[in-house]
Amino acid sequence: MNKQLTVAQAIILFLQNQYVERDGEEQKFFAGCWGIFGHGNVAGIGQALQQYADTFRYYQCRNEQAMVHSAAAYAKMKNRLQAFACTSSIGPGATNMITGAAVATVNRLPVLLLPGDIFAERIQAPVLQQLEALNSQDISVNDCFKPVSRYWDRINRAEQIITALPEALRVLTSPAETGAVTLALPQDVQTMIYDYPAALFEKRVWHIPRNRPDSSQLRKAVEWIRASKNPVIIAGGGVIYSGATDTLAEFVEKTGIPVGETMAGKGSLLYNNSLNLGAVGVTGTLGANVMAREADLVIGIGTRYSDFTTASKTAFQHPDVRFININVTEFDAHKHNALPLIGDAKATLEELIAALQGWQVDSSYRARATQYNREWDAEVDRIYNLEHGPLISQGEVIGVVNTLSKDEDVMVCAAGSLPGDLHKLWRTRNPKGYHLEYGFSTMGYEIAGGLGVKMADPSREVYIMVGDASYLMMSSEIVTAVQEGIKLNIVLLDNHGYASIGGLSKSVGSDGFGTKYRYRSESGQLDGEVLPVDYGANAASLGAYLIRANNKDELVSAIEQAQKIDETVCIVIETDRRQRVSGYESWWDVAVAEVSDNPAVQQAREKYEAAKARERHLL
Repeated sequence: MNKQLTVAQAIILFLQNQYVERDGEEQKFFAGCWGIFGHGNVAGIGQALQQYADTFRYYQCRNEQAMVHSAAAYAKMKNRLQAFACTSSIGPGATNMITGAAVATVNRLPVLLLPGDIFAERIQAPVLQQLEALNSQDISVNDCFKPVSRYWDRINRAEQIITALPEALRVLTSPAETGAVTLALPQDVQTMIYDYPAALFEKRVWHIPRNRPDSSQLRKAVEWIRASKNPVIIAGGGVIYSGATDTLAEFVEKTGIPVGETMAGKGSLLYNNSLNLGAVGVTGTLGANVMAREADLVIGIGTRYSDFTTASKTAFQHPDVRFININVTEFDAHKHNALPLIGDAKATLEELIAALQGWQVDSSYRARATQYNREWDAEVDRIYNLEHGPLISQGEVIGVVNTLSKDEDVMVCAAGSLPGDLHKLWRTRNPKGYHLEYGFSTMGYEIAGGLGVKMADPSREVYIMVGDASYLMMSSEIVTAVQEGIKLNIVLLDNHGYASIGGLSKSVGSDGFGTKYRYRSESGQLDGEVLPVDYGANAASLGAYLIRANNKDELVSAIEQAQKIDETVCIVIETDRRQRVSGYESWWDVAVAEVSDNPAVQQAREKYEAAKARERHLL
């Protein structure tokens, strides 16, 4: 028996009947749909969402980019086993989602995008918000989604969704291929009726496999590990998505191999595991960077080796270093000319544990890693209690929040100087306690992302740490949190501008040019008095409960007060942008001008060339 439905109705009915299963646990894949309506989707997807509101929940947001961030954060918190759809109108509504699509795809997180599109029948063209192309009538702004989507399709006929929807779900539920999936929906096509086969709307369960690597490659990996003297593990986000954190802990306990964590992989081991060296790379700890530099074997697990992880290809300096990469994607598994173990992190580690039974690193090597772990914990304590005054340092703010939060709580951040300090200083006490969007490092992600995290697990307190510049880019989802009755703890650091890039600008000789929030002076430069922006008043106007803190003691009191409040709270505190956390023998390749009249730039170029000489092709 067939069902006569509009295209939009058929899409929503299909989505609400999709399930995923891993390790025998089954759950609905879609948690609902975010959306902002306009002429491109109000009569199609909008009508369908209203029709199925009792079985497929609609969430209203304030910014199209923000809703994709919330969806991506939700998927990350759910280990990619659940996701959201997001719908927008045509034109700016659609293009606002492109940054969110890039975030999802770069971070390998499933999000389904349903942007409205121009009329397929074309007679109305050019319609409101249409981009006209001189060389084709088959181009719209939605073509911009192609490079940032794992799968892209434009639905020009009603029956095309019969094949497009299953293909979209194949990609969304794939551990290797997931990311943003875009189905561009012309506004007239959304409203068209078709006689759909009833089988399209039956419950469908997508199995999430735990693929295992080739047995011969696994045997070779065991040989390499047994032959190594100074092996290290680089734990990436794949460890957490696979649910392999306990397995990794067992592996390192039995072998003694120490672990450095990427941004996405932080939480792969608890911070107090004696073999956890902490953050690795540009934002890494001393122990992690030293042991990575000396490693003769690097075992990458679920990492894509960004330049922050590899310190721009300077992190691994052993002349004969070799790589074993455990990854669900062939693309990442082959990086650095590695021995590729293409498979699920948990399943592959289980096989390695069995194959390496009885082998472990030299006791002195293990003891050295343990010593680095202890020394780093002492360094964190020092920074948490710096008390340099009069303004509190960023590290001290992190210390207060980390110390007063509970083991199961989640810290959310994305951009600026905070991620670097958090990567080093945040003591992760559960695998989901550290939520950083650092694949794309998107300013404005924080509050929207925190909303998605809280929706994914309402039982946890969510602390959003955000700088003033990032806050100004997208504070709008405070309104959404208030509307939904969702509590967020926003800790807003006022450092009067773009502090992270200000520091970077100084390091390349440009003295923080264009990074401070100041009036334009008589000199014509932005070097006048500090702009009197009242972030607290702004947050309160959006519905947040405001608490102001002026020092460390007041911040402690503010956090304790926030924990007793059941609505979204915004704590505003001014920080000292000049007080920074050390780099701990790391380096990041940011090109410096080869020619300049500025002596500071000339000196920075000399340092840059000396550091760049350490870069190497890992072949």
